[in-house]
Amino acid sequence: MYRLLRAPFQPVTYSRWLHLCVPLLLLAIWMFVMPEWPWGPMLLILPFGLVPWVRLAEGLQAQFLLTPYDRGSADGVISLAPSAHWGDRWRTVVWLETRMVIATGAMAATVWMPVLTVDLVASALGYSPEPGPLAALVPEHRWVAALLAPVPLIVLMVVVVLLGELVTAIATRLLGPSAAERLSALEARTEQLLERTRIARELHDSIGHALTVAVVQAGAARAAGDPVFTDRALSAIEETGRAALEDLERVLGVLRESGQQPSQRPTLAEADRLLESARASGSEVDARLTGPLEKLPGPVTREGYRILQESLTNVLRHCGPVPVRVRVEMEVDRLEMEVTNALPTRPAVTPGGGSGLRGIRERAALLGGQAESGPYEGGWRVRARLPLERIR
Repeated sequence: MYRLLRAPFQPVTYSRWLHLCVPLLLLAIWMFVMPEWPWGPMLLILPFGLVPWVRLAEGLQAQFLLTPYDRGSADGVISLAPSAHWGDRWRTVVWLETRMVIATGAMAATVWMPVLTVDLVASALGYSPEPGPLAALVPEHRWVAALLAPVPLIVLMVVVVLLGELVTAIATRLLGPSAAERLSALEARTEQLLERTRIARELHDSIGHALTVAVVQAGAARAAGDPVFTDRALSAIEETGRAALEDLERVLGVLRESGQQPSQRPTLAEADRLLESARASGSEVDARLTGPLEKLPGPVTREGYRILQESLTNVLRHCGPVPVRVRVEMEVDRLEMEVTNALPTRPAVTPGGGSGLRGIRERAALLGGQAESGPYEGGWRVRARLPLERIR
């Protein structure tokens, strides 16, 4: 009851009313040309429902008029695509026929209820109603006619609200996405969520590496008290900060979905800047990268870069500026990565633990590879193996 009382003040009531009246334009033209065949439009619209683009037009009209202020729930409920299969075409045919029938009822109420109200008002003022099919509904007593005058308008509003909800419910069933479209939308949504998860992980790796390098280098520069070393450390902090800002700008561009082409993610071919950052932090880095790394598949070289970045970040974060050995070797069917570091006398945190190693394992698992860490030759080692065959 409250919904009916509120309906006259809601714009969606009138937009649905308009949607119900649109098919009657065809009927009005038809009745002007061939009034002896009032059901002619029902046959005329049959072949139009089989045209693929009619479903798109009906979907746009239904979403715009039936759910104009509730687009969030309309997305995925009313399809905005042409008919892809015969099932969609036949559903469109049924929709057109059903819409015509409901529109006829709505138009009858729209025309006759105001006419009845005018007759009741005229009778209440002492005038005789015009002869017609509704004249029998007008009472003889003027005071009764005065009391009943608002009733037809109330009935009209109730009919419009109920038929509007009915046609909206039918539209979601007949113009809704097919099973194939729902599956495609679900896959797209899943890919979007996976992409956002990957972006969040990359942002963690990039910003975490930059902050770790900056903290370690700033602490080393303050402890050294050497202007030359301090200048070199500040330069390294600046370079690392610029790289982190580039990654941040790329990530924010993707999250905003602005349509702009983001900068490319770094690859193992750019691993030198990671090694230089570690060296500038005071670590002695023994690096050996073998094989044509520039020919690695895109996913492998990008994830490999992040694995190396996170491994070096873990060393600096948990062990400080200790000697590090880096081995990256591209073989025929896989990419082998190994980062080994010495342990400090009193490590603040267990090296290699926490979210860093978990992120490395997740990246390796996404490519069908594996990663592990543990003590090795008095130090700590992180190893990752990424397959190449299944990526190509």
